[in-house]
Amino acid sequence: MSVIPDPIQAGLAAGWHVTDCARLQADQTLEADVVIVGSGAGGGVTAEILALSGLKVIIVEEGALKSSKDFKMREADAYPTLYQESAARKTRDKGITILQGRTVGGSTTVNWTSSFRTPDITLRHWNRHYGLADYTPETLAPWFGMMEERLNISDWQAPPNENNDLLRRGASKLNISTGLIRRNVNGCWNLGYCGMGCPTNAKQSMLVTTIPSALRHGASLLTHARADKLVIAQDRVTALECVALGVDGLAATGRRLTLRAKHFVLAGGAINTPALLLRSAAPDPRGLLGKRTFLHPTVISAGVFEQRVDGYAGAPQTVYSDHFLHTERIDGPMGYKLEAPPLHPLLFSTTMQGFGAQHAAVMQQFPHVHALLALLRDGFHDDAPGGSVALVDGAPVLDYPVSDFIWDGARRALLTMAEIQFAAGAKTVTPVHERGEAYSSWTQAQAGIGALPYKLLQTRVVSAHVMGGCAMSDDERLGVTSSRGRYHGLTNLSVHDGSLFPTSIGANPQLSIYGIVARLASGLAQQLTGQPAARPTRA
Repeated sequence: MSVIPDPIQAGLAAGWHVTDCARLQADQTLEADVVIVGSGAGGGVTAEILALSGLKVIIVEEGALKSSKDFKMREADAYPTLYQESAARKTRDKGITILQGRTVGGSTTVNWTSSFRTPDITLRHWNRHYGLADYTPETLAPWFGMMEERLNISDWQAPPNENNDLLRRGASKLNISTGLIRRNVNGCWNLGYCGMGCPTNAKQSMLVTTIPSALRHGASLLTHARADKLVIAQDRVTALECVALGVDGLAATGRRLTLRAKHFVLAGGAINTPALLLRSAAPDPRGLLGKRTFLHPTVISAGVFEQRVDGYAGAPQTVYSDHFLHTERIDGPMGYKLEAPPLHPLLFSTTMQGFGAQHAAVMQQFPHVHALLALLRDGFHDDAPGGSVALVDGAPVLDYPVSDFIWDGARRALLTMAEIQFAAGAKTVTPVHERGEAYSSWTQAQAGIGALPYKLLQTRVVSAHVMGGCAMSDDERLGVTSSRGRYHGLTNLSVHDGSLFPTSIGANPQLSIYGIVARLASGLAQQLTGQPAARPTRA
């Protein structure tokens, strides 16, 4: 196998319009047809479609431009340079750790490639409760299909690694259905280090697909540029004010940029997009902005096996189970999706409970550890209304109260995962909880997990899926944005990221963002140019 050529280095050598704002020596004012904030799933798709349609586009990214030459498969390098807050972003009470990308390509550069269409049951709920009548499997299918072709989203042909196959084998013994996860890869080496950036350019992230395409077609990219405030006059955005950041991506340099455009698109993610709108005092007559922000709160179970699992090796997530999303009504007791995450020492060690000798003993078993995740489906029940984004000294912070309803889902999920791991042959299973023990039998685990106190900072909760906060609905009593992604009350502002979702998805959200945003961006391109939008295709 050969490494796919690095499109970033080739493009820079060819003269792409890329400005590292850390190096600016003076303030700047720039103009474009469209300014896009963020270069991840939503921003990347939008940038390509608009640039292919002949529009002058500026992409604003607060992270750095990295490429495969920078991806060394080392956690100590990746987390500080590629993630929000060095992969340690947390909710206000520090109870939930949130993994989000902060680099060109956003979270698509560091995610684990899992690709699911928006579940039909989720779309039906949006139809009934948010008036999104045109969001159906049939109307979205062409857009999902287009983006699946563009990003080579397809079935993964290699056998699952042991970490994933243990989920399949354990679930099978319990008659729990599983499926195989499609991945956005092309020529994948099956390394398993996707979360640190793909060193072979096989992952079809925005970094190597839509962003290079947009730049080839005349778009400009600003890196180390933090979108600070929208300038609003009556019902229009007249400019975006940005702050230049230093090479560390943290401290402001004192240089500022003013970006003017006909239209502005926010795609900074479901924490940063509402925060920018809040800093800008955007219209919010019903107090919905930043509310109903969802996380798929995720709990973890660790099993130790006799054989080596080597959870760091091989495609990271290839097996899943939606069985427990469908055993109850969508608005009944909280359902959860099961997946097997990759295991790497730093992330594993900082997630597992315990200190000193106890923690060291866990780490000594690392090659034999198997992990399961349960992604809890929030947003469909009155007792799981999500959280809210607010500002502290201008910076975003997410409040996410965890109700007894959610804790009930967490308890049931930990029981399910333990049962599956024991069915697969685990010697011990440990729920990732400060008081969790290494249970040596399913009977012991049932009693132990059932008796644990479920509260924040004792139960470990994580998330890599932030959604909501700018919910879609054409009824302004229910949504911040319209079904076309337009911000209510501002005629030239759109939102094109996961903050549009009125609930969580109930699946890894990247493909939902790709497909829905492709549709929205195509509509925007047609409005701005008077011509049908260009259709992106795989190079």
